[in-house]
Amino acid sequence: MRHRIAVVGGGPGGLTLARVLHRHGHPVTVLERDPAPDARPPGGTLDLHEGMGRLALEKAGLPAEFEALSRPEGQAMRILDPDGTVLRDWRPRPDERANPEIDRGHLRDLLLGPLDVQWGRGVARVVPGEGDGVRVHFEDGRQETFDLVVGADGAWSRTRPAVSPVTPHYTGVTAVETSLDDVDTRHPALARLVGDGSLAVYGVNRGLVAQRNSGGRVTVYAQFRAPLERHTGPDPAGTEAVRSSLLDLFDGWADPVLDLLRQGTAFVRRPLYVLPVDHTWTHVPGVTLLGDAAHLMPPLGAGANLAMLEGAELAEALAAGPADLDDTVRAFEERMWERAGRWAKITAAGLDRLVSADPAQAVALFDEVQPS
Repeated sequence: MRHRIAVVGGGPGGLTLARVLHRHGHPVTVLERDPAPDARPPGGTLDLHEGMGRLALEKAGLPAEFEALSRPEGQAMRILDPDGTVLRDWRPRPDERANPEIDRGHLRDLLLGPLDVQWGRGVARVVPGEGDGVRVHFEDGRQETFDLVVGADGAWSRTRPAVSPVTPHYTGVTAVETSLDDVDTRHPALARLVGDGSLAVYGVNRGLVAQRNSGGRVTVYAQFRAPLERHTGPDPAGTEAVRSSLLDLFDGWADPVLDLLRQGTAFVRRPLYVLPVDHTWTHVPGVTLLGDAAHLMPPLGAGANLAMLEGAELAEALAAGPADLDDTVRAFEERMWERAGRWAKITAAGLDRLVSADPAQAVALFDEVQPS
């Protein structure tokens, strides 16, 4: 008998789970709140790691397609002092493939492939033990029942309350995102400054990171320690007011670096939240979590990779059968918790070093993790 499986959330982890199940001929229902794939900007770029995100794509049968879309040159990293002095300028070897970059939108489209995603299906809550299976209650009042519901629905998961009362807490660091389009033509000096990969500048309790995307786009993140402002998304103060406040915050930094803020087209505020590094839960039959829904951590390159690997591993375990469904899910959770706990500690410590009173810690962290 085929289990009725629903994946809540159409991000990298949920789509990887669905794509691997599809490869094994197992039907799966993907429920996504967004009304369409292009309903909102897909976000910046991701570096997919060997043994993590790239292994997940191999399990999905997509390594060649990934190679065609990825940007190995995007692994390059340049670090500047706030006065513009180049502190590090690492460029990958021609054969370096440890962590190639891919735009989030390209990855989403790659994973979507033949999947039948139910767009515009916002989940209100998930209730286990209601009749024959797990009941999913939708925002439009409708309901459906499944044997297994996998919450891959991110930081503010609507699935998480079915297994855990824990909610994310603020790290003390806020990021404000902006972007520049057609940078090679419209801002050639900034294109040269950023290079093929990423540029990072670290000061006291603040930093500025710019990442090259495909198609001449550069995404910029201003990060700083500040009290929590409750709103997220486009700042209600308006673009120019936010630009002015950021320029004040980074006053005295080199003009070419500040030009990344001066030329930004819009600003989106993203306070950084995390779940406890040891977040686990008592197993609930018929419901589990993966990715940010299970172990939200600072955005330092691990989250999407973990979510994709977890999705692929769970899908393979479910497809293998005929083990008891709950035994399969319970074993998956144990493996996930152990691995995610290690990464949660690493990324929490990393954020403390990257946005700290001693900017030298950020450069030292780069030296510790850069490829040899």
